Amino acid sequence: MTEAGGPVDTLIEDARWEALGLPALADRAAAAALEAAGLDPGGCEIGLLAADDARIAALNAEWRGKQDATNVLSWPSADGPALPGEARFLGDLALAFETCAAEAEAAGVPAADHVTHLVVHGVLHLVGHDHEDDGEAEAMEALERKVLASLGVADPYSR
Repeated sequence: MTEAGGPVDTLIEDARWEALGLPALADRAAAAALEAAGLDPGGCEIGLLAADDARIAALNAEWRGKQDATNVLSWPSADGPALPGEARFLGDLALAFETCAAEAEAAGVPAADHVTHLVVHGVLHLVGHDHEDDGEAEAMEALERKVLASLGVADPYSR
């Protein structure tokens, strides 16, 4: 758990993330996504790497065989239920600074709102949601819209 007691343990490798207040933003977004998925945020733990595009491109190449940076990567945990009294580790997320900033600028939205969306999206992947086919994509996007609305973030799919 983080110092604030939220579900996200954030490792900031690129100091530019500090300006967004990423640890608090990630905790808030993850908690809302977990609640929407029917989980207790207090009983869950997620790792978050906040890095630059070069680091995310290397991870994307290693884990997905894709040579470019992407906005968010997720690695769901293979761990089973947590031991009594311990938080359940759901997996890891990684964010690419330059890609996230460029996408926010291109969409004309605040970077914090875009990153909130990406954290929600990544957390939903960690708990089993996907968008491999149209039905899954529609269900996942509907859940993202619901979570983002609860956080005061505009629908990213209406742009």
